[in-house]
Amino acid sequence: MLDAWASSPTRFREDANSEEDLVLGGYRDRWFVELAQNAADAAARAGVPGRLRVSVVDGELRAANTGEPLSAAGVSSLASLRASAKRDSGVAGPSGVGPSGVGVVGRFGVGFAAVLAVCDAPRVVSRTGGVRFSEERTLAALAGLPTGVGVHAELARRCGRVPVLRLPWPVPDDEAPLPAGLDTEVRLPLRPGLDPAELTAAALAQAPDLLLALPALAVVEVAGRELARSDVGSDRGSLAVLSEDGRERSRWRLLRRGGHVPAGPAGTTTGTTTGTAAEDRPEWTVTWAAGPVGTEEVLHAPTPTDERLSLPARLFATLPLEPSRRRVRPGPVTDHVLAAAAAVYVELVAALPPEERAGLVPLPALPASDVDAVLRDGVLAALRAAAWLPAAAGGEVTPAAAVALDLAAPPGLARVLADLLADVVPGLLAPPGPPPPVLAALGVARLGPAALVERLAGLTRPPSWWHALYAALDPAARADRTVREELAGLPVPLAEGRVVLGPHTCLLPGPGAPEVVPRLRIVHPDAAHPLLALLGAREVGPADLLDDPALAEAVERSVDDAEAGLDVAPLAEAVLGLVAAISNGGPGGVGAGSPGGDRPWLAGLALPDAVGDPRRADELLLPDAALHAVLEPDSPLGVLAADVAARYPREALLAVGVLDGFAVLVDEQPAGADHDLAGEEEWWAQLPEPPARLLAVRDLDLVDPARWPAALALLGTDPAARAALAARPGEPVPYTSWWLARHAVLGGCPPRHWRLPSAEELAGLLDPVPVDLDERLLAAIGVRERLEVADAADAVDLLARLADPQRRLDAAVTRAAHAALAAAVADDRFDAAAVDSPSRVRTLDGTVADAADAAVLDREWLGEALTDPLVAGGDPEALAELLDLPLASERVRGSVVSTGRATPWAALPEVAAACEAIGVHVPAGSLVLHGELTVALHEPRPARRSVPVWVDDAGRVHAADPVRALLLATAVSPGPAGPPGSRAAPPSAASQRPRSRRDRSASH
Repeated sequence: MLDAWASSPTRFREDANSEEDLVLGGYRDRWFVELAQNAADAAARAGVPGRLRVSVVDGELRAANTGEPLSAAGVSSLASLRASAKRDSGVAGPSGVGPSGVGVVGRFGVGFAAVLAVCDAPRVVSRTGGVRFSEERTLAALAGLPTGVGVHAELARRCGRVPVLRLPWPVPDDEAPLPAGLDTEVRLPLRPGLDPAELTAAALAQAPDLLLALPALAVVEVAGRELARSDVGSDRGSLAVLSEDGRERSRWRLLRRGGHVPAGPAGTTTGTTTGTAAEDRPEWTVTWAAGPVGTEEVLHAPTPTDERLSLPARLFATLPLEPSRRRVRPGPVTDHVLAAAAAVYVELVAALPPEERAGLVPLPALPASDVDAVLRDGVLAALRAAAWLPAAAGGEVTPAAAVALDLAAPPGLARVLADLLADVVPGLLAPPGPPPPVLAALGVARLGPAALVERLAGLTRPPSWWHALYAALDPAARADRTVREELAGLPVPLAEGRVVLGPHTCLLPGPGAPEVVPRLRIVHPDAAHPLLALLGAREVGPADLLDDPALAEAVERSVDDAEAGLDVAPLAEAVLGLVAAISNGGPGGVGAGSPGGDRPWLAGLALPDAVGDPRRADELLLPDAALHAVLEPDSPLGVLAADVAARYPREALLAVGVLDGFAVLVDEQPAGADHDLAGEEEWWAQLPEPPARLLAVRDLDLVDPARWPAALALLGTDPAARAALAARPGEPVPYTSWWLARHAVLGGCPPRHWRLPSAEELAGLLDPVPVDLDERLLAAIGVRERLEVADAADAVDLLARLADPQRRLDAAVTRAAHAALAAAVADDRFDAAAVDSPSRVRTLDGTVADAADAAVLDREWLGEALTDPLVAGGDPEALAELLDLPLASERVRGSVVSTGRATPWAALPEVAAACEAIGVHVPAGSLVLHGELTVALHEPRPARRSVPVWVDDAGRVHAADPVRALLLATAVSPGPAGPPGSRAAPPSAASQRPRSRRDRSASH
C-alpha cells in the first residue's frame, strides 16, 4: 500500500477522499449498526446464535460478538474499499446464506469505516489473532517515505489527514484477552470530547430495530442492559418477542419471504441485482413486522435508511441502495421487490387474528416518500384483491365481494345479527368488522337498515328467528330515529301463519291474550319483541319473566354442593315453590326442556333419586313417567324420590327438567359435538357448517328396539320434542330427525322404507307405513311423503321399484317417478354414470318392458306414431341419460301426407271453449286442420299412421283433433305464447350433457 501511495499520490488522494466520504457521509452515525451487521453475519456464517455485547472499558468503547472469528481474508477486507470477503470466502453460498440458514447482510466492504466517526485507532481482537489500525502510525509510516515522494505534498495539503483503514498492524502482545464466551471484539479508543454514555444510549435505542432486522442476531447487551429476541411459531406469521433484562418489552408478528430476482434480457441478472457487489447474489428477501410501529417509520434494507414510510408495519427488504446506503436506487429490482413486499403484506394481514387485521390497512394519506407511494398503492391493490376479511357465513372474502352491515350494535348482538343474516346477505362480514375508514379504503360495500329490510321482504323463517333478529336490531333502533324510520317496513310473522310488512299494523299479545283472532294481525308469540312496539306495534299485554342470576348460580352448583355434604334441600324447596307459583299449567313457561325455555339452568337443580343420591333434575324420571314404558330395562336414568314427587306439583317438577317424556336439549351457541348425544359426532361431520342453534331430543339410544312405535307416539305428544324434529328453512336436517331416520324401526324396517298413508303419489311404489302415528311426525323421521330422489341410492331403489312387474302403477305415478329421476340427474344430485342402467323399464301404459326395446318420449306427438315401448316423465334428455335409452325423436322420421287447411286457432269453437275452461288465452296464429291426419313414417321403418296431432319440421301444427293440439301447445309453451314450435325453449341443464353413456347411432 505504501509503495502504491509513493508511486501514485492520486491513489493516496482517492483512498483518503473515499474514506472521508464514508465517515462524514453515509456512515457518519452508523458505527453500532455496522458492528451489529458484522456480528449477525459472523453468527450466520458460523451457524450459532448471534450475541453482541457493547461495553465501555477504560474509556474504550468495545463491541464483542459470537460467531466466525477474524480471518486473513477478513483483514484484507477491512484494509480495502468495496472488497468484502463475505461473498467469496466459501463459507456462505451464492445467495449469501450461511450454515444457519440465515442470510448474510454485509457485503459491500465499506461498513467498518463507520467506526472512524468515534475512533482513529480501532483494534479488532479475535480468537484467531488481531489487527489494529492507527492514524498516528499511518502518519509515521508516511513520514518514513523518501523526501522526494509526491505523497508528502498531498499529505501537507490535507493537513495531515490520512486514510486510517489501509495499513493494518498486529495488536500488541499485551492486548487484553477476549471476554469469555465471545469470539471477536472491536475496541475503539474514543476521540476526545465524545461521551461514552451518549454513545451507549444511542446504541441501546437502536438495538430493538436491529434485533428485528437481523435474524441471526439473538441477544444485544449494551452497558449491562440485555435485550433479546425469541421467535415463536412457524415462518407464517411467526412471533418475535423482544425482552429487556428478562422482561418482555414488545411483541412483533413477523412474516419473511424470499425469492430470485428475474433474469435480465440476456438471461443474466445484470441490472437486476440487489446492490453493489451483488452480481452473484440474485436473491431478494422481504420481512414485514407488525407491532408497536411509530409514526416516524423508515424503510430498513435491512438496517435503517432515510426512506420514510407511513404503513402501519415495518418493512425489512433487500433493496438496491445508493452508495450512501440511505436511499433506494430506482430500477427493475426495486420494482420487483416492492411488488413482492405488497404481496407478502397480504399474507401478514391474513396471518393475524381477525380482530387485528384491520389495523394493518393503510388509510388515505400523503405518501411519506416515493418508495412509500409505490408500497401504499401496491399494498392497497393486493389487499383489495385477496380474500382475508372474515365472513359471517364462515371463511374469508375479498373486499370486492364483502358487504358490511351499516348498523350499530353491541358486540354480542352484532354476532347474533351476523349469524342470522349470513345466508341472507352473501359476503356479509363477521363482526366487529373493520372501522368505516378501513372499509372506505378497501372499497367494501355498505348495507344500511333500509336496504336490509328490502332483502328481508319475502323471506321465510320461523317466528323464533324473527324474534332473534328483532332483538339484535333493537339497540340501534332505540339509539337512532333514522334507523327506526328505515326499519318501519320490517316483516312480522303472525300467529295465524302469514307474514306481513310493517309492525305498525300488528298487535303484540300479552298474558292470557289469544294467539289467533280472525281479521286481527296478532304477532306470533315466538316472534314478539319490544322492538315491534317501538316501531308501532300495539301491545295488548306484557309477559312476566323469571330471572335471578344469583339463584341460577346456586342451582348450577347444587349437585357439587350436595356431593360435598352440604344440605341443598332448602334450595330445592325454594326453587320448586317459586316455579310452582309462576307456572301456567305446564313446563312450557319456564322449563329447560321446552323450545322457548329461557332458564336452562333450572335443569341443574339437585334432587334425590330413589336411593337418596343427589342427581340433576334432568337426569331423573317421575315415578309414573310415561318414558318408563319405552326405555330399556337397564337405562342409566334415575327415578325421582317418591316423597319429593308427592310433595311438589307435577308441573313444577317438569318445569325444572324432571322427565315425564323425552328431554329436549337446547344450546343457543353450539360449538361442536360435546352434548353427549348418541351419534352426535357423525351428525356434526356431515353438516356443511355448525348450526346457529341446537335443539335435540336426548336419550333416544335408550329406547327398547321393540317399543319404537310407542316411543314415537310419546314424542308426538311433546311440543318440545316436535320442535326438535322441525327443520328450519335453509338449515340441515335436525339431529333428532337425522338419528331417528337411521335408528328407529317400524315394522322391521327403517322409516325411509315406507310412505305416508296420505302420499298417494307414491302408491304402488312404496307401501304405507304400518303404524298409526301423526303423519307430520312420520315425515320428520324419514317416512316418505313425496317423490324425491336425493342421491344415487334413492335412484337405484326407485328404478328397482319401477322395474318390479309385481307392482301396479298408474300412469301418473309412473310419469312422476320418471320426472323425479330426471330432475335429480339434471340437478347433478348424483352422477348418472355411477348408476347401472336398468334392464327393464316401466312404460307409458304401466307395463314393464325390456330396456333394449324402449325409447324416451321427448315429443308428445310422436307417441301415436311409435309402436315401441315408451318411457316419459320430466326432462327427456336427463331421463334418457339415466336409463341409457334413445329419444323417440332419434328413432322417428316422418312427414304429413294428408291434405289440410290452415285455420286460425281463434276460429275453432271447441278451442275457444277449452281455453276458457282451462284458463289460458287462445293461441295466436293458426294450425293446419285435417279431416284425417296421415303421416308417412320413414324411420324406424316405412309405414303410414293416422295420428291426432303432428308437428312438422317447419314447426307447423297439424291436427285432426284441435283440442288435443291445444293441450299439446299448452304443455309445450304454457300461457298465451302460442303453439309448439312458435318459440324455442331454453336448453335444460341435461341437454348440455352427453345424452347417453354409449353411441345411440351405433346401437340403433
